[in-house]
Amino acid sequence: MRIAIDTGGTFTDCVYSSQERLTVLKIPSTPANPGEAVLQAIRQIAPAANAEIRHGTTVATNTLLERKGARVAFVTTAGFEDTIAIGRQARPKLYDWFFTPEPPLAPEDMRFGVHERMTCDGSILYSAGPQELARMKDAIAAKQPESIAVSLLFSFANPSNEKAVVAALRELGVPVSASHEILPEFREYERGSTVLINAYLSPKLQLYLDHLDRELRAAGARLQVMQSSGGIIPAAVAMSEPVRTILSGPAGGVVGATAVADTAGFSRVLTFDMGGTSTDVALVDREAGVRITTESQIMGRPVAIPMLDIHTVGAGGGSLASFDQGGALKVGPQSAGADPGPICYGRGERPTVTDANLLLGRIDADWFLGGLMKLDEPRAREFFERTKGDLKNVETFAEGIIRLADAHMEKALRRISVELGHDPRDFALITFGGAGPLHACALARALGVPKILVPNFPGALSAYGILVSDVVRDYSRTVMLSSTDASLEGHFQTLEELGRQDMAADELNAIATRSLDLCYAGQGYELAVDWSHDFVNRFHKLHEQCYGYSDVHRPVEIVNARVRMIAATERLPFQQHALTEGNGKQAVLKEKEIYFDGAWCKGLLYDRAQLRAGDCFQGPAVIVEYSATTFVPPQCSLSVDKFANLIIDVPR
Repeated sequence: MRIAIDTGGTFTDCVYSSQERLTVLKIPSTPANPGEAVLQAIRQIAPAANAEIRHGTTVATNTLLERKGARVAFVTTAGFEDTIAIGRQARPKLYDWFFTPEPPLAPEDMRFGVHERMTCDGSILYSAGPQELARMKDAIAAKQPESIAVSLLFSFANPSNEKAVVAALRELGVPVSASHEILPEFREYERGSTVLINAYLSPKLQLYLDHLDRELRAAGARLQVMQSSGGIIPAAVAMSEPVRTILSGPAGGVVGATAVADTAGFSRVLTFDMGGTSTDVALVDREAGVRITTESQIMGRPVAIPMLDIHTVGAGGGSLASFDQGGALKVGPQSAGADPGPICYGRGERPTVTDANLLLGRIDADWFLGGLMKLDEPRAREFFERTKGDLKNVETFAEGIIRLADAHMEKALRRISVELGHDPRDFALITFGGAGPLHACALARALGVPKILVPNFPGALSAYGILVSDVVRDYSRTVMLSSTDASLEGHFQTLEELGRQDMAADELNAIATRSLDLCYAGQGYELAVDWSHDFVNRFHKLHEQCYGYSDVHRPVEIVNARVRMIAATERLPFQQHALTEGNGKQAVLKEKEIYFDGAWCKGLLYDRAQLRAGDCFQGPAVIVEYSATTFVPPQCSLSVDKFANLIIDVPR
């Protein structure tokens, strides 16, 4: 049995396959101890013996966002201790007079220089001798760090000096993260930032995953973890390289959305994953592949490992609404989370997006979680009356909350489409997460997207993506070669051999794919191109697409060589249904008042489980199911395809 569990801020979603059937389970998250919800879900399913447990975790993300990581020491070449504080000297908010940058994860007194020096070509000028290593070790030990990050100058070209420093520091008995192991690439600031984040996360992730792994091993199960690049890694790798799990859950959503879109015949989609705490968006073009970036930033800190290009905003079903000192309405980024949750859950006391959708009739109090959870609508209305300020009624307040949340999410979708040269009108919007289908039509209208796809079990699609993800290991090195240099093949072979050894240790059969980071001579940025014999021509075309020009007469340089090892995971085929002509009348639960665009209108409430392939009907409508609720506004129409996906046509 294969079980995938995605831990969100509000709910923990579980999808498991048994005898070629998929089953979905949602339980409240346990923020104080995320592993407890994971174990609860497994206990509710079946004995875990011989099960393969795949986990998408938010522990790394939350640790960074809340600054609750380890007391970390940062070690680098003497004279470069402040690199991580200086950064690129770029001011992110030029017109904010009161802007205060995020302080480094290692404060000044926790940054240490070691006297060694490597040249850019890997030649050793001098190494740290025994006395220098002892001095450094004693100085660091006196500060009692919980974790250590080591990033020496040019260690990507020759790691020998860094290996000696790491060996000495591991005698202190705390986790040590080495840049030549985590990210053997050039750019000292980005490499140092990445390894520092890894060290900052390491103790907490090791404690969490080790406890979970022990519990599961005792039951005869194997733990694997979803990584940010869209593949599965063994738990041991996630413990030593936790920086790879920062976008663990959202990456599962992109993988799941891609699989569903492929099956439904959509080659270009914008993915829109709205959960209880945040919203994650991405662009998928099957011709170009899912976009992977090495230029991600988390709270202004670069993370240079490969990650799916996912943009996150603090707008979710649990996002809190309030008024600022000037009386302007604000939504997010703070969230009610699972505890206390929205007002309508019975414990919260501050208005949320979920409460607003309930009061507007877009969520039904009797049919939340498919009818398994009753919502307290009178309580939500009472608190909204108290907090609506000068607004004339509760509905105006609630609709304002929805529109403001939609504006945040629309901006995110524009960032990953329009700002990268893509026209949203050429894409479909695939929406998932427990709250996504409630907001999809408004966003599609704003962007001009003609079609929306709501997959089966949309509230657990991220868990499904984790279930079907391939096992993936990424390897890279900076090579700095001309595009005609014959030594490139040797670099690829070295990386592939390392990958084959790692995959063989996990008893996996894997294939290798190659890619290159390329630039024109003299440029300070690169573009990633899949390796082929005409990679230079492909680079020219990609540069033209991204920047509006190319120069076929200018030399092209190879900056980084990359290898990705992939062990494929068997994917269950989606069940197909015979199409019939129908209007969905058999699925109607009741008539319902729905507030839309400043007025109440009559709509219908549908049970998705009773809809048949081929059913078509017009909005306004609300479709309820176990993992999510879908809102279809007036003038939009819905049809059910042969895979039981909901397809919503949005007029322009």
